[in-house]
Formats: sequence, structure tokens, C-alpha cells
Amino acid sequence: MISWLLSAARWQKRLISVTVDVLALSLISLIAIWLRLGSFEVDYAYYASAVVLLPVIFIPVFIKFELYRAVVRYISYRFIMTVFLAVSVAFVLWSTLIFLLDMPYPRSALIIAWFVVLVYTSGSRLIARWLLLNIAGVNVESEPVIIFGAGQSGRQLMQALSGVTNKRVVAFIDDNSHLHNQKIGSLKVYSRDDLVQLIEKFQVKELLLAIPSLKTRQRKELLNWLTSFSVKISTVPSFDEIMSGKLSSSDVRDVNIDDLLGREPVLPNDTLLHQCIESKNILITGGGGSIGSELCRQIIGLNPRKVVVFELNEFSLYAIEQELNALKFELNLSVELFFVLGDIKQSAKIKKVIEFYSIDTIYHAAAYKHVPIVEHNIAEGIENNAFGTFIVAKAAAELGVKNFVLISTDKAVRPTNFMGASKRMAELALQALQQEYSDVRFVMVRFGNVLGSSGSVIPLFKKQIAEGGPVTVTHPEITRFFMTIPEAASLVIQAGSMGSGGDVFVLDMGEPVKIADLAKKLIKLSGFQSYEDDGIGEIEIVYTGLRPGEKLYEELLIGDNVSGTQHPRIMRANEYSMSLNEFESKLNNIRQLLQEGGYEGLREAVQSMVEGFNHYSEIVDYLKKA
Repeated sequence: MISWLLSAARWQKRLISVTVDVLALSLISLIAIWLRLGSFEVDYAYYASAVVLLPVIFIPVFIKFELYRAVVRYISYRFIMTVFLAVSVAFVLWSTLIFLLDMPYPRSALIIAWFVVLVYTSGSRLIARWLLLNIAGVNVESEPVIIFGAGQSGRQLMQALSGVTNKRVVAFIDDNSHLHNQKIGSLKVYSRDDLVQLIEKFQVKELLLAIPSLKTRQRKELLNWLTSFSVKISTVPSFDEIMSGKLSSSDVRDVNIDDLLGREPVLPNDTLLHQCIESKNILITGGGGSIGSELCRQIIGLNPRKVVVFELNEFSLYAIEQELNALKFELNLSVELFFVLGDIKQSAKIKKVIEFYSIDTIYHAAAYKHVPIVEHNIAEGIENNAFGTFIVAKAAAELGVKNFVLISTDKAVRPTNFMGASKRMAELALQALQQEYSDVRFVMVRFGNVLGSSGSVIPLFKKQIAEGGPVTVTHPEITRFFMTIPEAASLVIQAGSMGSGGDVFVLDMGEPVKIADLAKKLIKLSGFQSYEDDGIGEIEIVYTGLRPGEKLYEELLIGDNVSGTQHPRIMRANEYSMSLNEFESKLNNIRQLLQEGGYEGLREAVQSMVEGFNHYSEIVDYLKKA
């Protein structure tokens, strides 16, 4: 019977509820008379009109208050307030009609009827809920979870999870000693010291972190402590992300890796954000990529006149077009948006775009950035990253663009691969052009890895963990700098407004992170252990060896000549450059070698151009033999 009720159509369940309520309400109207007169021997025909009127009035009111739309097994104790209001409104209507129509019914029995109906309506729903969740075994397969944080967010989360059949809250943990041993509902609040026993007692596999007001550093410290337990860690959004006072079960998400990095946010400089964008025409090359698309999102909110998105990949251009048009409509923006499909190596097309849209500022994000792929496709990497940047920058200089901002990389510093070398060549191109075109302000912004970008290691790790492993890391000691995409884009915009031209700005990436440690933390936060911990873990970490052109440590500065700026996260690096004639001469030599397929000579040619270039691995370009 229970199985049939649970699987029945919604209209069938509502019909059953209405039918039961009609019978119960009719009976209650008689019970009120019996209680008032103290006898079952009454003239039923005499009171029939009032008895029939009670369900006729109450049922439509219950429907209006949506009592039949509530799913019984998901209702909370707040439901009683809705019941109280519905019963009271219906009672007032019923009593008023009895008085106006002078219907025979004991007047003092009206209050008795109101009280009994209130008890019946709320009690029947709560009893049904208890039967479904306990006796009927609807929640037998639920997983026990612990909520860390017994504040308002934790309590709201407990209420939200009461309607989720596959999760069952068994306890609270909180650092506030005043809450210890108190009860929230039927659940006890424990201290941190009790976590081990609770995990063993209830066989807990997941812990929900519900302290959105934690500062970034505190959050990082707490997560680092929690990684010592073999439970999956999920969290509710941070305080800044919560837009309303209520949480639902859908707000629970996996812990983001940036929670572990613990970078305290720095408020952006509003003047720097608007300086090169407000009321100006903006061109973003590579606008469909990870950084380029985030630049688009932030820039259209800074009141530009026009934004032109230039992208080589058709699908990426389509995706960002759909997103930006939706964002423009949602925020009621007046900016004009244009989406151009093209290649940055097409000099004539680049010039047409700059002229036609009267571009004031260019953010050049178009680049090939995946080290192994460029190692296997050297010519295309250099042509796109170095020649392509030079083509766009020279067109900008010749056509009077005021600001040109290059998105560079930490791999351009003493590179060991052709991708990093090609990005340093792009920097040299801008520095050389700056000497000849003083009216244009060329700026380079250099930073490390961004979390969640295309080709980022974090999505790969999560996918590998979800598949049961192994998690692949190239080397036990390999380290990288990390930053979130929104923070990187915001700092790029602000850095692009600084300097007088030819400046290389370096973003403060914080402390470098060991990739192996990152993998281990992700494994633990997912509720597993790695083999390296105790030899009996579920997820294996496999070290695959450094790939061609890859190095253990990345750097952000070539020399030690660095100075601060008006922004605490942005530094200015003073590094070597060359004249435009020297740059073009060396670039033409590299172009000739690429056309001839002279890969061995290419290494020496790039080395003579890029200071510190040390390509120690063999040439693995797919077309080398061809």
C-alpha cells in the first residue's frame, strides 16, 4: 500500500487527501457537538446543514493555501503555521455563514471544532511524514551526514536536507563551546574532538561545511584540518555568495580548490577598472577562451561603448555570444556587442576590424598555451603566439589604438619550452614597438595558472577521481602558481590601466603549490584516500614523468629589478628589450627556419632572441621528420 501511494500520480494522491479530509471534517463537526452536549444522542438532521457546510468551506480554503501541493515526506515544522492560518481563515468564514444564515449549531462548539480541525490537519500531515520516513522505510537508504556549523546556515541546511531522501543529518559540530551538548531539533551539537567517534558511530561518509561567514584564511585552515578525515567535504556558498536568508539542498556543492588556496580577496581599484574601458570601443582577441571570455564578462559591465569579440574557434564564439547577449539583457546594458570570426595572423582582417569599429583598447588573449601541444606543433605555436601578436600589435600602433594589453604567462620567464619562448617573443614584440610608437601604450601582464581554465589540471583530477583513479601527476616535486579566473581577469584590466608604456606587470600569485599535494587534498575532500597515505587507499597517484619542455618550477621574474604599484597584487618588472629593427630581423630568421623545417637551427635562433631559453628536451614536433 505504501509503495502504491508513493508511486501514484500526483492527482491521485491529492484526490485521496481531499476525500480523507472531507470525511474527517464532517466527523469533526459532529465530534464538536458531542463534546459540547456531552452525548452521542443528538438530532443529526437538525445540524446537517452546518455539518455539510464545514468541508464545503474548508476544502477550497485548504486548496487556496496550497496544503495539497505540499509533499508530505518533505514538509517541515514551519508547515504548521500555514495550517494555522488556513484553518483560522476557514473557521471565520464557516462561523460567519452559520451566524448570518442562522443555522442550528451550538455556538460554543464552534471553538471546539476549530481546535480539533487544527490538531487534525497539522497532526495528520506530520504523522504521515513520520510514518513515511521511519516505519515505511522511505529513508532507509539515506546516507548519514554531519553538519559543521550549528549557526543559522547549518540549521537552514538541516531543514533543507530533511526533504532529501538520500541524506540524513546525524549530528552538528561547532567550535562555539556555548552550543556544545545543546540540541537543534533532535540533533546534538558536538565539539571538534568528537568528530572521530561520530564518524565511526554513524559510519559517516560526508561532512557538510555550513559556516559561510568564515574568512578565506580561516576556511583554508579548517579545510586543511578536515582533510585528515576520510570523509567527503561539501560546503554551502560563502557569505558573499548567499543572496537571500534561505539555503536549499541545491546550494550544497563540492569544495572548490580555491577554498584550499586561501587567497584573501582584495577590493579592485574602481578607477583602474574603468580607465581604459568606460565609453570606449574594446577589442578582445581570443574572446572565447578561458581568460578572454572572463574579460568579456567583466568588461561589458564597465560601461564601454562597443565590445568586439574576435575568436578563431566557431563554437567558442557562438557560446560567448549567447552568454554575453543574455547578460546584456539581464543587466539592461547599453553596450553594442559584435562577434567576429577570424585569425589574428590575418593582418588585413585585423586592420579592418580596428578601423571599422574605431577601437580604443585591445586586450590580446588569443594564444596557444598548452605546453605539450605546442611542443608537438612548434611552427603553429610560434606563428600564433609570436607572429600573430606582432601582427595585431603593429596594426594597433599604425592605426592609433590608445591601449594594448597582452595577456602573458609565467612560462615566458627562462622558458624551457617553445610555448613559453613564443610568449616571451610576444612580450619583446610589444617592447620593441613601444620604442617606435610612443602614442600607443603597450602593456604586458604576466601570471601563472588559472583554476578551471581549459587544459587546467584541476578538472582533470576531478574527472579521474570520479572514475576511481588513477590520478596522474607528472612529478612528485612539480609546483605551480594558481589564481582564479575572475581574479586574474580583474587584475589584468587594472594592470592594463597602469604604466606609461612598455611595462611588464607581474601579478602576485601567492605561494606556489605542489601539484602532488593538490591531488592528495582533492582525493581526501572527495572522501577517499590515496595509496601513498597508508598503502590501502582507494585512489592511486601515478607519476608519469615530465613532458617535453616541462619544468618543475615556474618563475614570474627574469631579473630581480621589480617595483611595486598602486595595487598590492600587481608588481612592475623592469626587463631587457630590443629595438624594432633587431626584433624584426631575428623574427624573419625564425620565419625562414620554420618554412624550411629547420628545427635544430630554430632552437639556437630562439635562444639568441629569448634570454634564458633552455630547451633541454629533444624536438618532438610531429612534422620534424616530414
